[in-house]
Amino acid sequence: MGEELAVEQTAHFRSTVEGMPRDLHPIVREEATFIAREALINAFKHANAHQIEVEISYGEAELRTRIRDDGEGIHADLLQQGGREGHWGLLGMRERAKKIRATVTIWSKPGAGTEVDLRVPAHIAYRSRQRGPFSWWRRESPIDPQN
Repeated sequence: MGEELAVEQTAHFRSTVEGMPRDLHPIVREEATFIAREALINAFKHANAHQIEVEISYGEAELRTRIRDDGEGIHADLLQQGGREGHWGLLGMRERAKKIRATVTIWSKPGAGTEVDLRVPAHIAYRSRQRGPFSWWRRESPIDPQN
């Protein structure tokens, strides 16, 4: 996703992956992808950044995704308000994180860039390693799709 956006921009893009990639719960994969996509679009389209990077870490305790840029940053008032009126990016990221029982922290300072840090507990993020004819039945889903 970042590489596709970088083709049309002047910012340098870099991504790194730490740990052994693991299968994700389908809802976590979808929501985390949307959060990362929104953060990347914001960085490429609005930040006027020179450097944009993504770090994905498959840890034992959590799945962590960080998107950072060295751009203009977001004013503190906009962060507190959840974004500009009529724009749903920041609010949408927070709602998606809540849906998968994750935390998303958005740090920014004008002139110092922005960092979006998504953390999903491992027991929610990763698919169960349990296999067998009834493993789907024994496993309680950690995510309630109604919330």
